[in-house]
Amino acid sequence: MKKIVVLDAGTLGDDLSLLPLEAEGEVTVYQTSPPETVRERITGADAVILNKVKIGEAQLPEEGAPAGSPGIICVAATGFDNIDLDACRRHGVAVANVRGYSSESVMQVTVGLVLSLITHLPTYCRATADGSYTAGGNANMLVPAYREISGLTWGVVGAGKIGSRVADVARALGCRVLTNRRTPDGVSVDLDTLLRESDIITVHTPLTPETRGLIGERELSLMKDGVILVNMARGAVTDEAAVAAAVASGKLGALGCDVYSVEPFPESHPYYSIRDRENVLLTPHMSWGAYEARARCLDEMILNMRAFFAGDKRNRVDC
Repeated sequence: MKKIVVLDAGTLGDDLSLLPLEAEGEVTVYQTSPPETVRERITGADAVILNKVKIGEAQLPEEGAPAGSPGIICVAATGFDNIDLDACRRHGVAVANVRGYSSESVMQVTVGLVLSLITHLPTYCRATADGSYTAGGNANMLVPAYREISGLTWGVVGAGKIGSRVADVARALGCRVLTNRRTPDGVSVDLDTLLRESDIITVHTPLTPETRGLIGERELSLMKDGVILVNMARGAVTDEAAVAAAVASGKLGALGCDVYSVEPFPESHPYYSIRDRENVLLTPHMSWGAYEARARCLDEMILNMRAFFAGDKRNRVDC
């Protein structure tokens, strides 16, 4: 019977049943796995399922260990920057990710953040909740003023599956849409043009050596004053200190973010000091996790395992 180990089930949500895994083998489930426990827990496993746990040389079994390295690591995500692929190759460990499972979920949260920020919904909702509206005596409140989204320019950085869905909705809302892709397609524009012309910018590119720090001081300086910036990619795609400074100076009209270079971000993180501003909406890396998306992710990981056990390659990122 195959030995399957789940390292951080707590990140997958208590409402998602892992019972389908039991049809594939003997399953051991850990809610969390501190770094010092990982090597022992994955040694001798046929398959390892993880989401945020980091795997590198220090976590993989030592050469010559009796039980040996795991057969395959199934990442419950599209991004796999927490996995040292070179180390996995040296140890003969296969790695597979899951693609496209969360496009609708992330799109939905992206659009929700943009609409909330441009309409100042948190401020207006707070006014009714704290009694300001009642005490004010007026039938309506119109401060702070907000704009219609129709007719604005929405820039999408990283127009893959998620970015393309965001672009679809932006067009449906009446926006002019600019896209920027790593691979030019004859339709997208260069990043500088997108930054200069957009009223709203959402970021969806994966974290790679080329995209690390993609949005920094220079790029922020190119943006319009008062632009709305929403990062749904990875925290390190932006220079977070520069972004926080742009919020504090008023260069950015609003910031939405679901991803951070350190998760959860500590009190020393640049965003901690701006987290309660009315023009800042920070969510706890939840945009990928609609129930339907998590269920699809589990199904895909099971198919990845089955393919590996059958000698096939499916969604492999180590090859």
